[in-house]
Amino acid sequence: MYKKMTKLLPLLLAMIMIVSILSACSGGNAGGSANAASDGGKLRKLVIAEPLHSTGYLPLYVAQREGYFEKRGLEVEVIQAAGGAHVAAVVSGDAWAVIGGTESNALANNNNSDPIISVVNVVNRANVYLMAKKGTGPAGSSPEELKAFLQGKKINAGRHGGTPNLLTRYLLIQLGLDPEKDVQLLEPADASTVVTMVQQGAADIANGAEPQISDGIAKEVWDEPFYKFHDLGDFSYSVLSVKKSTIEKEPETVQNFTDAIIEALQAVQTDKELAKRNLKAEFPTLSDEAIQASLDRAYEDHLWSLDGMISETALDTDMDVMIQTGIFKGDYTYDGLVDMQFVERSGQ
Repeated sequence: MYKKMTKLLPLLLAMIMIVSILSACSGGNAGGSANAASDGGKLRKLVIAEPLHSTGYLPLYVAQREGYFEKRGLEVEVIQAAGGAHVAAVVSGDAWAVIGGTESNALANNNNSDPIISVVNVVNRANVYLMAKKGTGPAGSSPEELKAFLQGKKINAGRHGGTPNLLTRYLLIQLGLDPEKDVQLLEPADASTVVTMVQQGAADIANGAEPQISDGIAKEVWDEPFYKFHDLGDFSYSVLSVKKSTIEKEPETVQNFTDAIIEALQAVQTDKELAKRNLKAEFPTLSDEAIQASLDRAYEDHLWSLDGMISETALDTDMDVMIQTGIFKGDYTYDGLVDMQFVERSGQ
């Protein structure tokens, strides 16, 4: 018996060494995350709340579908929370992060002891367009022509308090129109109804984005947009935000999450076939023509952030819409709404 054990001992020692090496290797991952290692190899599960399913959020979906989160020890689930509930989901703790505008965070942070802070940019333009019922667009694009065209119209402006709604009000005010008197604003909570409302004659004009734009064009409900809010320039329209306490308690998780988003932002800019493949997978009911039109519009209008940075200009433009429309009252600061430390450290 002793001789058999003596012969087996080197083999047993070798097996122990192999198991130890494999265990050490499994503790890390491509993103340097300690989350999976500390949890016995399990991924850290995160829930992200979105206000609607939008082609503008493609970088988030790419990070999810292409494994950019997973290789950093994260498992990300995206849930829809319409009617403004996307921000509330983070406040309540039902979601780890939210994708949406910094202005929505500013409203939610009022008297909030644990404010929501934006950590990485995704959509750096005001991703809202105005479409008129087919064949009824304005005569031209001058302020005078737009004012004459919009006066008295029924406009599907989206949920009251939402950014598309605020941008519509902002334009009307800039043109010298009273949003409450000179037009009829329709404010459904469900943004997916925009095509149907114009198609059925309930609205003369709709605001929206892709995939609704291409859907309406394909159904001959409207023509190409006659007004593009992306002309406002840098605008913190759709950023990813977490609670301040999350930044303080889980800085490594926030860093890994940010790194994955930045990798996805770079991927959609450099690999348009990858972008197209993921967009089709995320919106399987869209035709190939609609998919291509959505991508063409996004690239032409410089929709996505190139590096994840949220500039002071982008925040100020966003907040100016809030202030001019009277939705936001009081003061705000860049540092009170934005924290770029994770973007600045990404890739280092």
